[in-house]
Amino acid sequence: MDKLLKILRRNGMMEVAQLALLLDQSEAEVEERLRQLEEDGVIKGYRAVIDFEETEENHVEALVDLKVTPRKDCGFDYVADKIAQMKEVDSLYLMSGGYDLSVHISGKTFQDIAMMVAKKLSTIDGVTGTATHFVLKKYKEDDILFCGEKRDERGLTNL
Repeated sequence: MDKLLKILRRNGMMEVAQLALLLDQSEAEVEERLRQLEEDGVIKGYRAVIDFEETEENHVEALVDLKVTPRKDCGFDYVADKIAQMKEVDSLYLMSGGYDLSVHISGKTFQDIAMMVAKKLSTIDGVTGTATHFVLKKYKEDDILFCGEKRDERGLTNL
């Protein structure tokens, strides 16, 4: 993976001056590379990875696997497009294996998720089955540890 992308994946808020230092490039070179990656659609956005257990907010996440009957001429895209528009959906993937689509959703309660699956996902034309897996504890997300030793962007342990 491109070194710049690897750094940004761990810390999308890193300043251009810091990136330039880590990459041994000028700030202008890094800014141009970032602009080009964004323009080309390689970088789709920047976001924070949040540990909701450290907040006062109610937050529940689930992975929902869907079996889908593909449509003639568009395959799984019809169902995927409908699901992608739902505000509760964080991520959506076409999968190999026993299920066709995997949906990462979030809500305030287990009931919110259950009702979303029952009333919105399972009722879409073409969805023939669902399997819901609630996230009980996160250990790592996007290469960021949620427990154990904390490491900085250089991989060094913060004691």
